[in-house]
Amino acid sequence: MNLYRSARAVAGASGDDAVDWRSAAEAAKAATDAGSLELAPGEREAYARDVREARAGIREVSGATFDVPDTIEIQNRHHWIDANVATFERVMAPIESHTEAFPGVARTINTGTMTVLLSFLGRNVLGQYDPLLLADRPTDDHALYFVRPNILNAAAALEVDPNRFRRWIAFHEVTHAAEFGAAPWLSDHLERRMERGIDSLADGSFDKATFRELDAAMTVVEGYAELLMDHAFDDEYADLRRKLDARRQGRGPLQRLFRRLLGLGLKQRQYERGKNFFEHVVRIRDLETASRVWEQPEALPSHNELDAPETWVRRIER
Repeated sequence: MNLYRSARAVAGASGDDAVDWRSAAEAAKAATDAGSLELAPGEREAYARDVREARAGIREVSGATFDVPDTIEIQNRHHWIDANVATFERVMAPIESHTEAFPGVARTINTGTMTVLLSFLGRNVLGQYDPLLLADRPTDDHALYFVRPNILNAAAALEVDPNRFRRWIAFHEVTHAAEFGAAPWLSDHLERRMERGIDSLADGSFDKATFRELDAAMTVVEGYAELLMDHAFDDEYADLRRKLDARRQGRGPLQRLFRRLLGLGLKQRQYERGKNFFEHVVRIRDLETASRVWEQPEALPSHNELDAPETWVRRIER
């Protein structure tokens, strides 16, 4: 890490936008150890094999027709920052476009804030299925990333076999590829709500209904992924989840603050709420019924139906 170079990059933030994204990325990488990408013999093929076998297992249990992205990358932390700074910039663009030119001090503060967030995520993200929401070219292929140094560090901290842990991460990320493959409309559905919500924030208001719809959709995405993991993963993993949950709870106060600021606590709630919804649906019906959430946007459970699965089942079976 080079904290002096990171501070210098932030201090040199320039341009007319709220954030100097180039400086933010440079500073985040300067503040973050990239980690090793020196792969052991056969390790690259092991990643590819995990993805292929995850695809086969998830296809079998879900009945969904989907493929995995052509872009499957084994990354270090700097690669992840470079791949995701563009996503942050796309999400922030509507807010920046509604705002007058920023004075230098505000721009420097904003750039510093994004530097800290990118660096924190770069050190913690394990894997990522990227549907490229709000991309300039919607025809671009989706992407699948594995941040190898973080996977190895987490496996060591959790005292679990790194190969088994890597395989678990692969299955989890491929479940998301299955969802977007089974529901070609899902990207547009999420994008429209993101755009509406961000536009309302840019105008100084808060569109509660839109954010509730977005939260409900993301709860379905996370919960269905957990459902598929339960049925498709070819090994026990209750210990992995238990240890990961304990590790999150055991983080220091600064890390817990960052997780709250980044909405990671909300994501955990989405996992749990979505998993409870789908477990109930499968218990009273079956996996095939649960998979009907991807038939069309109107089939998604509402915010209220997520806490009343029987109501959703009655509506979908009418």
